[in-house]
Amino acid sequence: MKETLQRYISKLKEYWGSRSKKQKTIMISAAAICILLIAAAAIFSTRTNLVPLYSNLTPSETGTIKESLDTRGIVSEIADGGTTIKVPEESVDTLKVELAAEGIPKSGSIDYSFFSQNAGIGMTENEFNVLKLEAMQTELANLMKGIDGVNDAKVMINLPAKGIFVNDPSEEASASIVLNTKPGHQFEESQIQALYHLAAKSVPNLPTDNIVITNQFFEYFDLKNEQNSSPESTFAAQHEIKKEIERDVQRQVQNMLGTLMGQDKVVVSVTADIDFTQENREENLVTPVDEENMEGIAISAQKITETFTGNGDAAGGFTPAGGNDEPAGTDAATYQESGNSNGDYERIEETINNEVNKIRKEIVESPYKVRDLGIQVMVEPPTADDPASLPQERINDITQILGTVVRTTINKDAAADAELTDEAIQDKIVVSVQPFNGKVEFPDQASTSIPWWIYAIGGVLLIIIALLIFLFAKARKKQKQEEEIELQEPETFNLPDVNDEHETESTMRRKQLEKMAKEKPEDFAKLLRTWIAED
Repeated sequence: MKETLQRYISKLKEYWGSRSKKQKTIMISAAAICILLIAAAAIFSTRTNLVPLYSNLTPSETGTIKESLDTRGIVSEIADGGTTIKVPEESVDTLKVELAAEGIPKSGSIDYSFFSQNAGIGMTENEFNVLKLEAMQTELANLMKGIDGVNDAKVMINLPAKGIFVNDPSEEASASIVLNTKPGHQFEESQIQALYHLAAKSVPNLPTDNIVITNQFFEYFDLKNEQNSSPESTFAAQHEIKKEIERDVQRQVQNMLGTLMGQDKVVVSVTADIDFTQENREENLVTPVDEENMEGIAISAQKITETFTGNGDAAGGFTPAGGNDEPAGTDAATYQESGNSNGDYERIEETINNEVNKIRKEIVESPYKVRDLGIQVMVEPPTADDPASLPQERINDITQILGTVVRTTINKDAAADAELTDEAIQDKIVVSVQPFNGKVEFPDQASTSIPWWIYAIGGVLLIIIALLIFLFAKARKKQKQEEEIELQEPETFNLPDVNDEHETESTMRRKQLEKMAKEKPEDFAKLLRTWIAED
């Protein structure tokens, strides 16, 4: 491992040493710029940029908002003497929606001061007003898109012209808003209040009565006032209940037919006639036990029979026991005789006590009954310019679906006077097939903006990378050229001198002996004695 590291270090030193002074300066400068850009990007990405959330606030409102932000754990800062509160830039839209749903703030307005900061010197007042109005509309639409169930929004604001004199009464602004909502989404009352609150606080002098909010299905979102939310049978309450019933039926039909044809291919309108008559009554009914024979259950019975045969009494007739001139009983026969003739008398009395059903009812009828219902549906054919592209079978299916909705929604007791025949139901349904020329088009996706400094850093990094690649390629080319030059140099051969003695084994031994005789004479003498003894 250590040898490998040393080898790489040596190669790096060799590469660095082979570079010219100019190349070394460029490489060091490029590395320093990369380090500075990375450090700047890290600082910009981690730094919290605070922008105004609300301005022109009262101290109490500022304190309320500050407390709410601290509870959420969001960094905030109070500026302009306590009238402006600043939050991180990426949290502005979300906080405006959440605080508006809570009815915060009661005073103040959304800040648009960045337009005055970015306005050009040569910009006229009219141009600035146009840009400001466009910014308000765009910003308000972006805020409303943060509410659950809203895909997109288009806002049109009408600002009144300012008077020439200070004492001129100020007119009120108005706003029309079209929302692109998710099909079938049920908006809560708090969400509707947030929509109205956002619009009212985004535009100066804009009361909620001058705001109209609808969606792509022409369904209106009305703000309920406190006086209209009471259950009393006032006209406003009854009108609100009527619209709520119509909206429920419209949403049901729109969702069903939108799934069949496409959400942008169907528009549904519902009109209802509601009976608000509330009836409290008490019924005391007596009914027979046996309703078929109209008889009750006999719990006791008594039958009395009297007969008499004989001569008659004096004129005036027979007076039965009891002393009455007429016999008592349910069935009685009387006989009067004139003179002394004979006669017969018969009296039958029958008493039966029957048990019957005694029913006591206390009835409180609901005051909300659908007496009549009408559904109007406009359908755009698959090919907008060709109504024949929608087959008749599909129109019949839609008509049958609407007939079922009408039949099941109308109250049966309210419709007792007029029987709901097929012909009567068909009169309450209208299906129109035609192209939609007034549809509001929404973009498919909202464009996301990237900060300019990201592009700047990316461009500088690309330039540095391209420069490094160029230098590296140039160095490689130069090194390759040097290698080619070295290969092209003529090869030199070292030829031995003919005068030089050719070295053989014997000459090598002789040189070794001469060297030994000079350096080690004693060893050389011993070697000689050995050779002489052997001979």
